[in-house]
Amino acid sequence: MKMKPRWLAIFLAIGLVLAACSPSGGDTTTTVAETGTTSGSSTEATDPPTETTQGDMGIATDVGVDLEAGTITLGLLSDLTGPFGALVTPIVTGQEVYWDNVNANGGINGLEVKLEVRDTQYVVDNHVQLYEELKDQVAAFGHSTGSPHTVAINEGLQSDGILAIPLTWYSGWSDTNLNSNLLHHGAPYCIEAMNSIGWLKEQMGDGISTIAIVSLPGDFGLDSAEGAKKAAEALGLDVVVDLAGQILPTDEATLTAAADAIVAANPDLVWLTSTPTMYSSIFGQALAGGYQGTWSGGAPGYSPAFVAPDSPIKDAVASSMYFGIYFEPWDGNSAGTQAAKQMLADSGREFTPFDYYLEGFVEAQIMHQVLLAAYAAADMTQGGIVAAAKTLSEVTFDGLAPTESYVGSSNEQVQRAQWMVKPDPEGLVSGANGGTKIVEANYTSDIAANYEFNEACYQLG
Repeated sequence: MKMKPRWLAIFLAIGLVLAACSPSGGDTTTTVAETGTTSGSSTEATDPPTETTQGDMGIATDVGVDLEAGTITLGLLSDLTGPFGALVTPIVTGQEVYWDNVNANGGINGLEVKLEVRDTQYVVDNHVQLYEELKDQVAAFGHSTGSPHTVAINEGLQSDGILAIPLTWYSGWSDTNLNSNLLHHGAPYCIEAMNSIGWLKEQMGDGISTIAIVSLPGDFGLDSAEGAKKAAEALGLDVVVDLAGQILPTDEATLTAAADAIVAANPDLVWLTSTPTMYSSIFGQALAGGYQGTWSGGAPGYSPAFVAPDSPIKDAVASSMYFGIYFEPWDGNSAGTQAAKQMLADSGREFTPFDYYLEGFVEAQIMHQVLLAAYAAADMTQGGIVAAAKTLSEVTFDGLAPTESYVGSSNEQVQRAQWMVKPDPEGLVSGANGGTKIVEANYTSDIAANYEFNEACYQLG
């Protein structure tokens, strides 16, 4: 099957929508210092404990914490204009709004949090270069976009003694042999695959007996594909297409070949882990070829642009696609999610409902608890912040995300819960949600619950 000119135009259009889908207005400035003290609603999640003064405790500092100026500086290594820019830009906005709220309510015991944001464009070399530029300016990194990108700086983080929160759900970040200077959160890609495929099998029973597994190469695609293969084995599913690691963003021929293979094999379920633009391309070509099965895959591969009013694939997506997500999406009503949405509403920023704003709040809340612990230990050096992070046995989010722990074995730390969602065109248009609606909250499949996690599902080569 060759890509028809009409479908080429459609995929280019969806790609433009995805690239321009920055709900915060598309600002791609590479530096954001001085987050300011924009007023926001005070919530339990952001109220600091009883305030003490810096001098009371003789707090140790080195880089990124200035007690005289009263500031803590954090770095964000963010893909703002690359393939995941439409997801990452609102995550950064979520962090900015959260820290504005913290600062307006006393900061970290009187210290104001400032953000230094850099656009990596999802290029590994850029990521490494920007890490090197920021490591002598920031106390810690509030997030690091991308699995191979975070892999590339992980050795540096360890040798430099600096903490980072990966904006990536590679299972290696839950492996205690790899994550000494990292804080995982959310179900990793391989557990996500076990959950999502397990959930779909529960819902559809005999309607799912065959599966196609298609993914990007590298830690993102292959970790997800490994989880899909483990789920298929546990459930007795026949893998009729195995293109794990075989599709490439720069090679349209691999996308067409994947769509052709899906059409030819006609599996009951496609597990596809890719960028959103690649996902829409393969989906559209397979749809044009007559494929009408069920679709799922790694959550970062989905975009609400798929179900936008002018999307030619919105009806097919709405009827055939299900995803997991690592935190409670916009559709949720927990106290933590409601508080985050209220902060956004009170921030004075223009935005439309979108799930990934909330990921920014999750990341920021983790770092908030780390900084409070470091302050309480009177050691806000870069190394002291790492040490404080690794004492946190229970980080809670008031329902916005599953509770995380950073002590114990890999099997004890790994997150196994997620939310199952379905694309929702009507909710996107009405503003009721960010284009997805919850079909099951806080879900863990039997496969994931029983999986003995002792090391990363996909081992780095």
